[in-house]
Amino acid sequence: MGPGRGGGMARVRLIFLLLLGLGCSNGGRCSSAQTLLPTQEVEALQGIARKLNKTDWDFSVDPCSRSGNWANSTGFLVSNVTCDCSFKNYTECHIIGLELMRQNLSGILPEEVVNLTYLQYLDLSRNFIQGPIPASWGDLPVYNLSLQGNRISGTLPKELGRMPMLKSIQLEGNQIEGPIPPELGNISTLERFFISANNITGELPSTFSRLTNMTDFRTDGNSISGKIPSFIKNWQSVNRIDMQGTLMSGPVPPEISLLKNLTELRVTDLSGPSMKFPPLQNALHLTEVVLRNCSIYGEIPSYLGQMLYLKVLDISFNKLTGQVPPDFGVMAALQYLYLTDNMLTGDLPAWMLKNKASNKVNMDISYNNFTGNPPSECQQANVNMVSSFLSSNDNSLQPCLRKNLPCTTKPHHSSLFINCGGKNVAVNGSTFEDDSSQIGTSTFVLSDDKKWAYSSTGDFVGNENADYIARNTSKLALAYPELYTEARLSPLSLKYYGLCMENGEYIVKLHFAEIVFTDDHTYSSNGKRIFDVFIQGAKVLEDFNIQDEAGGVHRAITKTFATNITDNTLEIHLYWGGKGTTAIPYRGVYGPLISAISVTNTGGNHHGLSTEVVIAIVIGATCLAIIILLIAFYFKVFRRKNAKGNGRHSFYHGRKTNTSELQTRAQYFFSLKEIESATKHFDPANKIGYTGRRYYSCSKKAVFKVEPRKS
Repeated sequence: MGPGRGGGMARVRLIFLLLLGLGCSNGGRCSSAQTLLPTQEVEALQGIARKLNKTDWDFSVDPCSRSGNWANSTGFLVSNVTCDCSFKNYTECHIIGLELMRQNLSGILPEEVVNLTYLQYLDLSRNFIQGPIPASWGDLPVYNLSLQGNRISGTLPKELGRMPMLKSIQLEGNQIEGPIPPELGNISTLERFFISANNITGELPSTFSRLTNMTDFRTDGNSISGKIPSFIKNWQSVNRIDMQGTLMSGPVPPEISLLKNLTELRVTDLSGPSMKFPPLQNALHLTEVVLRNCSIYGEIPSYLGQMLYLKVLDISFNKLTGQVPPDFGVMAALQYLYLTDNMLTGDLPAWMLKNKASNKVNMDISYNNFTGNPPSECQQANVNMVSSFLSSNDNSLQPCLRKNLPCTTKPHHSSLFINCGGKNVAVNGSTFEDDSSQIGTSTFVLSDDKKWAYSSTGDFVGNENADYIARNTSKLALAYPELYTEARLSPLSLKYYGLCMENGEYIVKLHFAEIVFTDDHTYSSNGKRIFDVFIQGAKVLEDFNIQDEAGGVHRAITKTFATNITDNTLEIHLYWGGKGTTAIPYRGVYGPLISAISVTNTGGNHHGLSTEVVIAIVIGATCLAIIILLIAFYFKVFRRKNAKGNGRHSFYHGRKTNTSELQTRAQYFFSLKEIESATKHFDPANKIGYTGRRYYSCSKKAVFKVEPRKS
């Protein structure tokens, strides 16, 4: 073929492709018969549309034309069919990408996808798709498979382990159950494995040790059990590991020190024995470290303060001791530092007190055992210091800095009503007080009347600008909608305090309504919020799901509890343990939500007396009762001995003592039995003092004198 002829053919192909892109007749619309896409793939798209109830694809337009709804990205909504038309010298097209995101598509996962034999990426995330993953999908040549945020159920097909080129599988936020098939460890190309917020059980397969290309591994909120495997040392390329809210046990294996490329590590709520801080000194590029509620003891490693890129450090709810490393004060990248609820001691670091709100460094050091350098306030700039000092009796400290927030005046509150996240509102004669403060990252807020306060800890992962108040945008068909229009949110820990309460027995009512998720057939209905609730340190709700308990969203539910206040302070604690969805309807939606709190005294109070006084009163009363019983016992025994030794006491005193025994006995009282015997059962012949019909008696008691019979 000569050069002239070849150039002519190239021009023909170019003209043909231009016509295909610009359109033919009918205003740029081409029939599917004019497409370069094989009939098999057109029919596959038609089957996919039927299974997913997608009705806006126009098959009179070439699916590869990038026109109409074949290529539509409007805001969050994405509907794209991507073709590669370079096959057979640009005379044949094949579909390489199918993206149908946030379309609210219903139906089931279509098996027809396997007929798209050139497909490289498939994204059906954030829809309302149900049913299992077809086992036939194991033959798909895709690099990326994303089904996040649907209602996909069933178990993971072991056939997925056959996928020859899979690099990323995103199954987060579904209803998949059962164990992870060990066959998935055969996908040597796998780099990203997301399965958070499902119902996965069992242990991580040992075959995952083969996944040496792993870069991002997330299993949050599943019932995965067993120890964190040491085979993670094989993941030399891993950047991120998330294992929050599982049933896994510690410790974090020391082999984690080999993961030098690690940038984000989130491991929380581990069961099992206490452990020392895991060795992370070799991961020099760490940006986020979350090791919360892992029973870590010992001192905070000083090398953490030398990490140049560390932005988030959350080591709250552990057993850490010692002082805060001084190098923490010069961490240039640090934005969030959570040391909440440990046993840190020594002086409160001076550099923390110099922190300014403009620095945007949020720090929470509440609930520790500091002893020196106390601040004048509990909230200074972005630093929350509530209950951070060891002493509860040092009156030189602000009450909110001390353990249990003691009352320094006479307790005088016996009820409490808070409209969490909302304004003042009157309901049934009670005023629920304003709680509309917007802040919550590392915050202690005291009410204007100093009757109550709240402490909020945490930032929303994936959405730093998330609000700490949820607002309902639709009409609520509830008895008291004003209590549920707004609600307070927290990404980690939220504590409410009733201050200077009279000691005694109380009824605590916690009011909830899920106002973020929906109950329609959209992806916003796929969210799942799970958290725990503690009252006075006792867990009263575990894995609490508002929607499930209330029977749906936008429905109110009130949980009622009896509790006892003994130190004039009430504490209600809501805690997120890493469970539930975190990306529905978008990233950063998770954690505790509460609409209102009402607390009333049941009448069995202690009139404001302290615990020590109440105990002293009880002990004193008990001792007094014992003394009275001993005295009564003594007199009873003494009188019984007198009766046995001396007989009955005489009415008459000073009588001569040389009388006969019988005469002497006449001066005493006699028992009825003795009288009955002496009178021979009151024989009339033995009557005395009888003159005619008159008897002589002394006062109301007859005095009998018994004479011996004359022989």
